[in-house]
Amino acid sequence: MKLLHIDSSILGENSASRQLSREIVARWKAAVPALRVTYRDLHGAALPHFSGKSLARTDEEENALNAQALEDFLGADVIVIGAPMYNFGVPSQLKAWIDRVVVAGKTFRYTASGPEGLTKGKQVIVALSRGGVYAPGAAGEFAESYLKFVFGFVGVQDITFVRAEGLALSAEHREKGIRTAMANITAPQAAAA
Repeated sequence: MKLLHIDSSILGENSASRQLSREIVARWKAAVPALRVTYRDLHGAALPHFSGKSLARTDEEENALNAQALEDFLGADVIVIGAPMYNFGVPSQLKAWIDRVVVAGKTFRYTASGPEGLTKGKQVIVALSRGGVYAPGAAGEFAESYLKFVFGFVGVQDITFVRAEGLALSAEHREKGIRTAMANITAPQAAAA
């Protein structure tokens, strides 16, 4: 079994989403000893933002980065993503990675009845951190809703969010938000198989 671990926070060791994603991966490693993990730090090794050059495939180095991102995604059974919410959405680094894995003919296709996701059977676990607290469907919350939509669009139906919220309200809120999120990390489903 293969697990792809993606981090996108710019905060390094001060990042709640990185702390949570590490814990999720550690629990998977403990439950699935033969697990093979690929790690990508989208802040430390950022992909360039999508551009005309990206679409035209005129840059050999960028083509190789794009191909690797897609290969990592397609080859993974489980994808764990550390995703902080910045200014109501996902970090631009994470969006650049998503632009490389949402690819017509590879992860989705258009049909007469509309788009069809081609990456069924994968599990995505998102370690989501937010400075505020957002009820489901709240105005201004575009990170979780976007990730749920985009992974659903490419065919992923098994999407779990581990939320650390209220992190910017106070030190006490931060501690409680991380503690609550840690408590909400569930046992890997693959361990039972």
